[in-house]
Amino acid sequence: MRSLEINAGRCRHRASGFSLIEMTMVVALTIVVAVISVISLMPILSAQHVVNAYNTTLSAMRQARDNAVSQRTSYSVTFQNATIPNTITVAPTLTGFQGDQNTTTYTLPTDVTFLAQSAVASTPAPDGFGSGAYAIDFGYTANSSAGGATTFYFCPDGSAQDAEDGAGNCSGALDNGVVYLAQSGNVLSSRAVDMWGGTGRVRGWRLYPKTGGGYQWLRQ
Repeated sequence: MRSLEINAGRCRHRASGFSLIEMTMVVALTIVVAVISVISLMPILSAQHVVNAYNTTLSAMRQARDNAVSQRTSYSVTFQNATIPNTITVAPTLTGFQGDQNTTTYTLPTDVTFLAQSAVASTPAPDGFGSGAYAIDFGYTANSSAGGATTFYFCPDGSAQDAEDGAGNCSGALDNGVVYLAQSGNVLSSRAVDMWGGTGRVRGWRLYPKTGGGYQWLRQ
């Protein structure tokens, strides 16, 4: 009798645990759920990177203009897309002025670059600045319409100028232009930020499909 009771206890002990097969199935299901969650989140994270890059570009340009006006000096804004990550560098161009004149470098997410997708060239440019041939396209002035410049200068009066009479001297020509950014291969991720030299006004744009085919830039 005692032997039967001991055997029954052992059976109950084994029945209360998990078999190796059961544990393997639980781990496998957990991995599958985790993979599905990551895959479903990737498009959301990718889209957020574009938004972050767009907001960074807008903020950098507007902050540079605000600094130039408040500190009564000139600030350069330089874009680079030669290496990853792409950057925007904002720096004071003249010395001898009071104020917080630190150079600041803004960095884009690594999967977003200053890029003019092929569709941009066949789409009317934001505010008519440029042809979409350049990703970084400043330098449209009264004396030259070549564009393609990567640096411009905000002046104490809020305007944007080129370096025609010396970098940051603010005695050159008013500088208009636009910069495009996107994720490679994703046309509808395209954004644009343009600038009107007369007032230094900065505007943001997004590319949308147009009824009947093609694309159009809409203000954000």
